[in-house]
Amino acid sequence: MAIFSLIAAGIASLFGGGILGTLISGALAFGASLAFSYLKRPKKRSYTAVQGETQYGGDIDVQALYGTGKTKGQRIYYAKWGQGNKFNCDVFVLANGWCDGLENYCYAYGERRGLIQVGNVGGEAAHYHVDGFGDKVSVRFYDGRPGQPVDAKLVSDTATVGNTWKSTSVNAGLCYIVVERLYDSSVFEKGKPDFEWVLRGLREYDPRKDSTVAGGSGAQRINDPSTWVFTRNPAVHRLNYQLGLRAINSGRTLIGEGKSLGQLDLSTYFVAMNVCDTVKNGKPTYQCGLWVNGGDDHTEVLKEFEDAMAGYGLNRRGLSGVIAGAPQIPVLEITKDDLDIGRDSEFQFRKSAFERYNHLSGQFLSIDDQWNPQSLKPVYSNADVAADGRNRQTSNDFLQVTDPDIAQYLLTIRYRQNRMGGTASLPVSLRVGLKVQEGEWVVWSGRTWMISEWLCDESFNITLRLAETSADIYDDGGIDPGPVVIPPTPPINPSILTTVQNFAIETGMIEGAEGFQTPALRFTWDPPQDPSIVEVVFEYRISGETTVYTDVCKDPEAGEYRTSKDVISGVFYNARATIRTVPDRFKTWTPWVTSANITGNQTVYADIDLSNIEDALGWLRNSTRTAQDAIDGLIAGMMELATVAYKDTRNLARELSVELGAARAEYREDIQLAVNETMAVAGKVESLTAALGGNTASINIAWAAVAAPVGYSARYGITAAVNDENYRSASFLMDVPSNPANPTRIIMKAGQVVMVSDDDATIKRPFVFQSGVLYLDQVKVNQLSALSSVLGNVDISNAYIGTLTVGTSNIDAGAITNIVSAESGGGPNTIDLYVVANHGPNSPKVKVEFRGKIQAAPGNTLQTAASLRDDTGGVDIDTIPIVTSGDYGQVIMWSKLFTPPSGRTQTTFRARFAGVPNSNWSMLELVAYTFKR
Repeated sequence: MAIFSLIAAGIASLFGGGILGTLISGALAFGASLAFSYLKRPKKRSYTAVQGETQYGGDIDVQALYGTGKTKGQRIYYAKWGQGNKFNCDVFVLANGWCDGLENYCYAYGERRGLIQVGNVGGEAAHYHVDGFGDKVSVRFYDGRPGQPVDAKLVSDTATVGNTWKSTSVNAGLCYIVVERLYDSSVFEKGKPDFEWVLRGLREYDPRKDSTVAGGSGAQRINDPSTWVFTRNPAVHRLNYQLGLRAINSGRTLIGEGKSLGQLDLSTYFVAMNVCDTVKNGKPTYQCGLWVNGGDDHTEVLKEFEDAMAGYGLNRRGLSGVIAGAPQIPVLEITKDDLDIGRDSEFQFRKSAFERYNHLSGQFLSIDDQWNPQSLKPVYSNADVAADGRNRQTSNDFLQVTDPDIAQYLLTIRYRQNRMGGTASLPVSLRVGLKVQEGEWVVWSGRTWMISEWLCDESFNITLRLAETSADIYDDGGIDPGPVVIPPTPPINPSILTTVQNFAIETGMIEGAEGFQTPALRFTWDPPQDPSIVEVVFEYRISGETTVYTDVCKDPEAGEYRTSKDVISGVFYNARATIRTVPDRFKTWTPWVTSANITGNQTVYADIDLSNIEDALGWLRNSTRTAQDAIDGLIAGMMELATVAYKDTRNLARELSVELGAARAEYREDIQLAVNETMAVAGKVESLTAALGGNTASINIAWAAVAAPVGYSARYGITAAVNDENYRSASFLMDVPSNPANPTRIIMKAGQVVMVSDDDATIKRPFVFQSGVLYLDQVKVNQLSALSSVLGNVDISNAYIGTLTVGTSNIDAGAITNIVSAESGGGPNTIDLYVVANHGPNSPKVKVEFRGKIQAAPGNTLQTAASLRDDTGGVDIDTIPIVTSGDYGQVIMWSKLFTPPSGRTQTTFRARFAGVPNSNWSMLELVAYTFKR
């Protein structure tokens, strides 16, 4: 022990007398509150793999890209030359440092365009053309390697213009591109393209591939960037950021911390890098890309890399390292014999509800959505909500991650880490303390722990601070794949719109005074976002007829318009639209579109306000803990007021409970009254609970009333709930909002809602709402509006019914319900007849007949044909060959039964009577009969 005292005294004299407590220590970032702090950490800016704006000027921070990202770059030069200045050129700096290259695509006009590599014209690293622009766009890429040459072509092209590109402009240490355009009105009809580039960022040093480093094997060397390679590994990114990106000539650190290898804990880095590279479901476990600049806070950047591998930063004996998110094998089990009984232990096996979240959402960068953020599937648990007593939600974005499956895995891991509640501070023996290090796993008290901090004082008393963990956190068996993102359609430049986009027609009813309804049409389209479009003009007609009606919408940005002008019930309608512009320009009509249903009693366009229902149910879930919760929830949620201070309050609380073993019964009552000069509030909560082990059954009742200058509000709610590893509940809520314009509500939440008569001797089922369906035994209705109906035996006095299925009817089977025809006197040439059969969507039979007389010139024999075609589907139905001579005319008659495809509402038929030399057709007719029962 004397030896240890001398060592401690020596250390104390080395560092001075200011060290009175802990002499030697190491810790993980944030100590024992690991995941909680990661989820709520503040950020000075949003860190992402996208640099989304074109930068101008020289006052811009040095910036670099680790991994893959998208950028518009920093424009540092512009020039134009040639006859009429038909050539123009931009130079954009993409990043600092030696980058790996461009991906094989870019973005222009909001569309993804391929990069086509062509032969180099000078010293560039690569030369590209852009798909869709041909040779009118030339992209010369310089990767920023030491000794890169000047762009000789740009020097030559600008030699005679005022703003020259100098022969010394090599952009040393900068990755940049030269974008040269040759004007062509047919290629650049949308204007000058604003390009976005997808860059593979810095080539990085990986010590695992350096045979001069202990444990490494390979040709990479830390002082030779030509041996470095591109990677997406977050642990490699973090190590290179700590080493720093240095200027070529001065060696000054431009980005990062500027540490040496000797200051880093390479053993933890090796493990973390291998974890990230481990293939899981056909792809690396972790990968990311991140833009950083010289002004960034080092700690925040390091945490972004740590977040991308669900890990933690580490400071072990003065060396900086990282622990990646992966299960470990515990190095030892701490028993009671390993504890120093002369010092106190501290432990907590469960966090408070305010330190845990039960609903975690987040976003990632979707390459399919042009590198825009997209939402991940939220991670939540009803059992955790019930255990916490309320919904506690937060978010954790992974905008440095572009793979949806990896991002979803990360979000789930962070949720599980946040739910692990145990922390402990254990005084351990010297034997145990010298066997373990920060970041390692141990077993104590039947649980698995990570050592978050290792402390040793001047007496060599070692204390371990532990955070609970588990291998189950990293199990991917129950994790859903990430979201599937559908690529967006290319945007349309409003300046070249000739008509509205996505035009459609719907049929329905408009309800007027006294409840009377009239048939109506609703036209919809995409708002054009073009101020020069001042009107949308509509033409519509009854399907199969030629009379056209017109109406006009004066608000093009509304995206919809309803009209009852010249609209009758019981028919299909065709419609088309165009625009009116100021100033005038070329315009076109949309194609004719047909309504899916006939006009009639399909849809009543009446707005039903369902807003704030989820907020009200949230109050019911979250406000059954205390009366103050109920009051605060009503104030904040309904009246948009902050919780305020009160001048006088009164509180009454009662509680009664009994326990025996794992069984517990409890009753609680909490009443809260409060006033100030401008406000009065009252709240009450009652709860009745029966529990056995971890399973509970409970009834909670909450009242709340608020009187304030902005209004008066009241709520009353009841919740009955059971949590036996399968949480379920039934709720009833009465709500009177403070805004008189909002409806008062009674809300019932249950799998089945039943109302019965007061005749207990005859229990019927007159009213049952179950699984979103309302069941009624006996109903009397004066007027019925129905989208569709299946009726058994019903007496209807007055009803509008859109779709009706009838078991027995007085309509004869096979009755013809619609006939359309076309005729022609004939002639010597080929003649086409068309008819449009409006048969509806349910594939009824259609009988098509056509006839005609063919006559050859005297003394001639001819061969021809007559054919029937489904013109809507583009399919020939039948063809009849014909042979006749001039001595005899021949009459052709043919019929065919046709079944339309499912979902089609109308079919256009074409009969073609083919003309040949010395022939003449006459008496032509085409008829289509639609059969409905």
